[in-house]
Amino acid sequence: MVGAVPMKPTEAPLVSVLIPAYNHERYVERCLDSVLEDPYPSKELIIIDDGSTDNTGELIAEWIARHRGEIPVEYVRRDNRGIAATLNELAARAHGEFLRLGASDDYLLPGGLDTQVGYLLAHPRKWVVIGDSIVVDREGRLMHQSGMRDLHHADLRLYSTDEGIRVAVISQWAIGGPVALVRKRALETVAGWNETLCIDDWDFFLRLAAHDAIGFIDAQVCAYRIHGENMSRTRDRKARILNLTESQDVALRRQAMFSEPYRTLLRAESHHISAKISFLKGELWPLMVHMAAYLSLGVVSRFKMRATTHVVEHA
Repeated sequence: MVGAVPMKPTEAPLVSVLIPAYNHERYVERCLDSVLEDPYPSKELIIIDDGSTDNTGELIAEWIARHRGEIPVEYVRRDNRGIAATLNELAARAHGEFLRLGASDDYLLPGGLDTQVGYLLAHPRKWVVIGDSIVVDREGRLMHQSGMRDLHHADLRLYSTDEGIRVAVISQWAIGGPVALVRKRALETVAGWNETLCIDDWDFFLRLAAHDAIGFIDAQVCAYRIHGENMSRTRDRKARILNLTESQDVALRRQAMFSEPYRTLLRAESHHISAKISFLKGELWPLMVHMAAYLSLGVVSRFKMRATTHVVEHA
């Protein structure tokens, strides 16, 4: 990775790479190989096979046998409990000061750990740093150079300030793949991952954003793989409605964590999500009502932001 300065083993804090694995027999070995390929000198690997029904568990065990002694590994196989429960268990088993969130169908890019650890060491008030990703297909062929810019169409200028990150996390979700490095002690404040949710990442990052705890580096730190079975990219209408209903509940529950104008912006986003649900259900009148509320609250939040900025500039 361009610009990364390798750390000496004696000064490198331990990073725990957390891999929740589920039915990714086609991809999991590439994921595990990438942890070894990253030159960061102080790392451990914690893996949980969350009840895979394919050959994922056997492939992980074979990989560990081949690479025994090259990296400290803890491996657990158990019945399926879901991604949030698995992440919480992985974090509880980790010994590192920093936790690198992985995914068994994606893979790390060399130099990412050095870059992200360096950022958090230089910014002690930040609890997590996110990077960008490349996007690959099921065969590993490059689809996009930037997951945030090219896949999610994010405005990366927002990520240069705490205020912009709040806006981006609330209304322009673009954090995809294993792009986050987290201080383990941060989980004591944000309480880890919500095990009542099927897709929990937005809720987790909203809680971090409310504390202005997120940093960003404009560097590709992983490969995010699109292969047709990604949970968050399903085309099944019922599954999409369920995921959106969960997100709507998250938006409503997390409003109290934010001050204005971000509380109003989150209210606007809850109506935007409701409009998407109405569209999928074919409900025209609720769709129109929620879109009107979304647009009007968006205008109100932007007005409040400009007013806040004006007050700060003249304070």
